Amino acid sequence: MLVIIAYDVADPKRLKQIADCCKDFGYRVQYSIFECRLEAGQMERLWTRLCALADPDEDRLVAYPIHGSYCQYVRTYGAMSTIDAVVSYQF
Repeated sequence: MLVIIAYDVADPKRLKQIADCCKDFGYRVQYSIFECRLEAGQMERLWTRLCALADPDEDRLVAYPIHGSYCQYVRTYGAMSTIDAVVSYQF
């Protein structure tokens, strides 16, 4: 499943920790947005880790799952804008 993770984090230290966590599961497509191709168990692990790092009083995390055939409707524009573009550059 494709999952879009977006966040707004107030503290620079937490911001780096959350970005590093997201990098373990996907690819950065904007400063605070990641695309992740995940199995069901991976989604739970990622979300648990992110929630443990975030401060619910200051930060905001959002996960948008995009299931199956709906991926065909995703539109992008620009260089390296999706996981598929990144994967195509791996040798």
